[in-house]
Amino acid sequence: MIFRQIYEDGLAQASYFFGCPATGEAMVIDPRRDIDVYLQLAQQHKLKIVAVGETHIHADFLSGARELAHATGATLYLSDEGDENWKYKGLEGFNYRLVKDGDEWFVGNIRVRAVHTPGHTPEHITFLLFDGKEETDPMIAITGDFMFVGDLGRSDLLEEAAGIKGTAEPGARRLYQSLVKFIENPDYLQIWPGHGAGSACGKALGALPASTLGYERRHAWWARDIEARDEEAFVKDLLADQPEAPAYFAMMKRLNRDGMPILGKLPQPPLLSPEAFKKAIEEGAILIDTRDKFAFAGGHIPGAINIPAGKNFSTWAGWLLPYDKPLILLAPAEQVETLVRQLIRIGLDNIIGYIPTLEGYAPSELETVPQITAEEAHRMWQSGEAVILDVRSASEYYNEGHIPNALHIHAGRVIQRAHEIPTDKPVIVHCYAGDRSSTAISALRAMGFKNLYNLTGGVVAWQEKGFPLTTQRN
Repeated sequence: MIFRQIYEDGLAQASYFFGCPATGEAMVIDPRRDIDVYLQLAQQHKLKIVAVGETHIHADFLSGARELAHATGATLYLSDEGDENWKYKGLEGFNYRLVKDGDEWFVGNIRVRAVHTPGHTPEHITFLLFDGKEETDPMIAITGDFMFVGDLGRSDLLEEAAGIKGTAEPGARRLYQSLVKFIENPDYLQIWPGHGAGSACGKALGALPASTLGYERRHAWWARDIEARDEEAFVKDLLADQPEAPAYFAMMKRLNRDGMPILGKLPQPPLLSPEAFKKAIEEGAILIDTRDKFAFAGGHIPGAINIPAGKNFSTWAGWLLPYDKPLILLAPAEQVETLVRQLIRIGLDNIIGYIPTLEGYAPSELETVPQITAEEAHRMWQSGEAVILDVRSASEYYNEGHIPNALHIHAGRVIQRAHEIPTDKPVIVHCYAGDRSSTAISALRAMGFKNLYNLTGGVVAWQEKGFPLTTQRN
């Protein structure tokens, strides 16, 4: 068997390519939308991709399963488990097979079995791989968002992201039952998960690419609850302290269920002339300023959203950018392809062009972000002259300490919760060290907020001066 994990750092997302050299057939599980990496692997190993599968309807990235099936003529293997709300749609024109628990098929001499592992989502399946037609013990489990290294897929995403109330606890109980059943497999079963450290699909994901079932059942946080067969403790532990679900997750669930138009090739947004750029902005296009926080603070085009280029670009784009408006990148030409890939992986396809610099704009036409020191922020906070807005995560805010009486809104939710932010006094925005606060300020500025200051050095600078922090819950 040829087996490869393809890992995308930005979304901490893993897809899988495996094949049978004897017959020249291959399958891909949970592909991303820019599919050239799988086509290159197939060519490299002289294999034909005949099957493409998904472990579940994803929330954190836009699946490339249909894109890859369209390009190769492969058969789609998709879950037929779960309720009617989460059945796949828009499959006309594809070769596809809807699979249920226990269904099997062959990729060359590799036997593949679908195992229903609900909990993270109702339709979730795990793929077991048997290396040989007569082999009775599975070698590999491609577990998607069911089981991670050191963690399990959260059961609250349908409630948190898709807005389906009352699904978190029942999902946790289904996950418990899935786990009790799954650990009957051999300890040596290899666990190859759908995500690694940094994903919002769990709270304690390990950085290692894979594990074994035996190791997980001895060392993962859930091991004690399963060993004791304590379902109530398991449910409580699973639901506690999960990270915020990005706003775009709800959109991804719908698009992955219903299908997106086939791209065919990677979009290549053109270089815009100054005239074309200004016209597009006047007509409602959004400028994504991908420079770092210092360059943005020093001078930026009014209305631009500051999302610095880097591995977290996809996630912050999903948090803050609209899906119904054209997008323009401010980025060097050599970065544009990478940024486009990061955007299409979450379905932000309407990229109409890019500009490489601020050429054509006079300094007087640019806005700056006022910076404020910890000492001045402390004085304004102490006198009640200003409001402190903390845009870190909830776990940082409560567990690591926050400025007393600070307003807490996650940086990714400032647009939805802007009505909670006072407009009658200065607002001092901070995060840990200044990156997320720059992004949050840019989003608020684009909405018309004026009296915003960035706390230089974030809460780190505040703490270094010995100013007070509290873990008290408001």
